[in-house]
Amino acid sequence: MVAETTLTTDDLVAPLFVREGAEDPRPIESLPGVVQHSRESLLAEVGELVDLGIPAVVLFGVPATKDPEGSGASDPDGIVQVALKDLRDRFGDSIVLIADLCLDEYTDHGHCGLLAPDGTVDNDATLDRYAEVAVAQAEAGVDIVAPSGMMDGQVAAIRDALDEEEFSDVAILAYAAKYASGLYGPFRDAVDVEIVGGGDRRAYQQDFRNAREALEEVRLDVAEGADMVMVKPAVTYLDLITRVRAEHDVPLAAYHVSGEYAMVKAAAEKGWIDGDLVALEQLTAVKRAGADLILTYFAKEIAARL
Repeated sequence: MVAETTLTTDDLVAPLFVREGAEDPRPIESLPGVVQHSRESLLAEVGELVDLGIPAVVLFGVPATKDPEGSGASDPDGIVQVALKDLRDRFGDSIVLIADLCLDEYTDHGHCGLLAPDGTVDNDATLDRYAEVAVAQAEAGVDIVAPSGMMDGQVAAIRDALDEEEFSDVAILAYAAKYASGLYGPFRDAVDVEIVGGGDRRAYQQDFRNAREALEEVRLDVAEGADMVMVKPAVTYLDLITRVRAEHDVPLAAYHVSGEYAMVKAAAEKGWIDGDLVALEQLTAVKRAGADLILTYFAKEIAARL
């Protein structure tokens, strides 16, 4: 009766993976209970989420082929675009469709942007590709695009492209404070991503030691027209969630990432913790810190208990 913070299904967004050419869902070993969906199993899964009252899903694609430009990300027949059309045709407006907007799932080098001749990520050239992806996703029926690549100027480039093509109603959820975290390993398994040469993304993701820098990145994205902003990861960055909430009035999302999920699952499997209780505790803490939306692989099982 006197609880200050209550987690509800309205707070949850379910991340889902869809694999091009898959006939059946494929389990992801490092994410127990999570699969790479076929187009058909994706429809069934989203149907169950709608019945549970979960308001939104975010789609990640696993293409059959990859290339240096990440062509599949903007191909009208690319896996996320056809999946968006499938979901829109089946469910109409009964669920909000969010699409990850990045290139790493689609590039053969595993980086979030195009590479310059010296092997570094070419920020400005990547912005043009992000604009193309945004328009392709909008044409497929997306409600919200979620640029996760952390390129400087990505929100402005995407907003301009969407407005020019008369998709001004498509919202932008900016991965505004995305850290170069060690907690993304299971996700990279889920999307079959390996960074060429054993590299990393520290050149364009945030240093986990820095908070003021991340807050400046959030300010820049809001100034460029972001409709919502995100902090990623979630539990290890509760201080950032609180500070962003105090400074900004736009909706704030937090991504309870694959490593955070996998650690709970692994410890629960060992019998070391009550996994259900810890999941609820962590997600409630994220909401208590100030998040309006929580992207989490626990969405379905938590919603079933709420």
